[in-house]
Amino acid sequence: MVEMIGALKIRTIATLTVIAIALAAISLWMGRQAYAWLPPQAAAESILVDDLFSFLVTLGTFIFLGVVGTLTYSVLFQRAGRYDFSDGPPIEGNVTLEIVWTVIPFVLVMWIAVYSYQIYDQMSILGQMEYEQLATADTDPSQPLAASTEPEERIEVLSRQWAWEFRYPDQNISSTELHLPNHHRIKMTLKSEDVLHGFYIPAFRVKQDVIPERLIEFEFTPIRQGKYRLYDSEYSGTYFGAMQADVVVESPEAHQQWLAEAQASPPSASYNAAFEDYRRASKKGNRAGWTTVVPAEPPVVNYSGSKSPV
Repeated sequence: MVEMIGALKIRTIATLTVIAIALAAISLWMGRQAYAWLPPQAAAESILVDDLFSFLVTLGTFIFLGVVGTLTYSVLFQRAGRYDFSDGPPIEGNVTLEIVWTVIPFVLVMWIAVYSYQIYDQMSILGQMEYEQLATADTDPSQPLAASTEPEERIEVLSRQWAWEFRYPDQNISSTELHLPNHHRIKMTLKSEDVLHGFYIPAFRVKQDVIPERLIEFEFTPIRQGKYRLYDSEYSGTYFGAMQADVVVESPEAHQQWLAEAQASPPSASYNAAFEDYRRASKKGNRAGWTTVVPAEPPVVNYSGSKSPV
């Protein structure tokens, strides 16, 4: 009898071990798939964020499958008989079980917290060595990732209801389209002229609230050429959905050429979707039944990018 109980325990432990290994393999696979759920990695910070996201997906998948699998097994094989209305066994407490289900969640939460802190700490103090290590992780062979020796690019970002304006103080240029040199550290000064806005570029995985009456320093490093989209991630009023802008990451040579062309262009009023929509509605006399904030005048800039509505 004792030998039979011992063999049953060994078989149970072996079965649980095999199930745990299978769940771990599935979870790791799901974590790798999570990279494809997000936009292309266009900034060095996006690599760090995606690694954290993949880790959370892996951990969450393991817990989800474990809990659902246990519940499914209990429902299918551990339910009472059809006419069994008796009470269950009078089990009072299990100190070992209580310690286990307290310690495991605590360890997991602390693990997530420490790893998350390390990621965000790296993002805030990303230096040349850390940047080079991340840059070499890019698998796109068409985008060589040599370390840049050029000076950092400094840009002033102004937000207002409902338009973005980007100023390059060293060249005395203003634009409604954000142009960035590839593989250069970007240092921004964010300022809101009215209410709370949110500077958010999904492909960069960076987001920063822009708070009125405060100058906020913000840094990141683009690593992939292309055109991306900047959104206002905070609800800032009626037309906040139209508060978008193109973000162009280009080679340092192309960026210098753009700066020269923009510097030679005389300032002019740019197209602004919110302002134009409000102006058309006012001409037609459309009244929605509530008062809305009048959009700010279109920014006067050297370069206004696309003239079409957002």
